[in-house]
Amino acid sequence: MPDPSGIRKTRTLLPAIYQRAVIDAVVKLDPRLMIRNPVMFVVEAGSILTTLLWFQAIIGNGEAPASFIGAISVWLWFTVLFANFAEALAEGRGKPRPSHCGRCGRIRWQRSCISGTRSGKAGNLTPRIILL
Repeated sequence: MPDPSGIRKTRTLLPAIYQRAVIDAVVKLDPRLMIRNPVMFVVEAGSILTTLLWFQAIIGNGEAPASFIGAISVWLWFTVLFANFAEALAEGRGKPRPSHCGRCGRIRWQRSCISGTRSGKAGNLTPRIILL
């Protein structure tokens, strides 16, 4: 049954979005990019510091057990990577993706099809809802 609102629902569980988000999450570890989000920049700096302290504890000069410092370090790195992944996933969902037009049967980039042709006007963008 068609949606009464006339808005076509799209499928968001596309593997390509998730694969790209994983790559972007690692790329966003660059401190020059991370500085835009000060909170996550501080968490990343803490991750680097605790990783160095973990290496020091493995050598035998640590102030706490190496397993404890390693667990804290892993938790901080997980936090940074998960935040980057979530941000990259949100950015990936906002990018236009090709979709199939039911009226004319062509692949389009989220633009309305008028009488079987693609319209290049910005006013003819098709509204979409992305469901989680």
